Amino acid sequence: MEAVVFDLDGVLVDSERVWDEVRQAFAAAHGGTWLPDSTRAMQGMSTPEWASYLVTEVGVRLTPDETASGVVDEMAARYAQGPPVVDGAVAAVRAVAARYPVAIASSSPPVLIRAFLEATGLSSLVPVALSSEQTGAGKPAPDVYLAAARSLGVAPTACAAVEDSTNGLRSAIAAGMTVYAIPNPHFPPDPAVLATVTVVASITALPDALG
Repeated sequence: MEAVVFDLDGVLVDSERVWDEVRQAFAAAHGGTWLPDSTRAMQGMSTPEWASYLVTEVGVRLTPDETASGVVDEMAARYAQGPPVVDGAVAAVRAVAARYPVAIASSSPPVLIRAFLEATGLSSLVPVALSSEQTGAGKPAPDVYLAAARSLGVAPTACAAVEDSTNGLRSAIAAGMTVYAIPNPHFPPDPAVLATVTVVASITALPDALG
């Protein structure tokens, strides 16, 4: 293993519930009807993908661009009060970065990735931080993980990926990385997918699990 690539939402930031809350409220305010599988369907989607989903499937009466802008603005307002960083996440990234080059490969828009790095003081330790909206298809497609590996100058097969959701795990697996799962307690990943990766109990246990 030559590098470690972290997901952001659900791994380093406890934000999956915030995303869900903001999207549901936005949809309700703009004529949408939340579907039983909407929450899971959008996990891992890039910003253009989930914005289109909210319009075409949930029925939000705005354009995808207007929808994306409205939701991201509300998320940015939440982050301005301090991102909901997972306990122990910053120390874990610092410990891993002391041994390996690290990157972030996230479905969050760049503005929220930057807000996290600035708030935690990790910017100098994370030379590569990519959003799937910058790299092609969102998760479960492997695009953002492959782009992160290229930016690090490391083969995907020489990278470890750290994920929490079903679509994120599938993305990293498709990229050919060695995958470590920290299962999201609020939105547990598919057991069949978990069975194919290394499961770690928490972000604080990750540095030791990487060996």
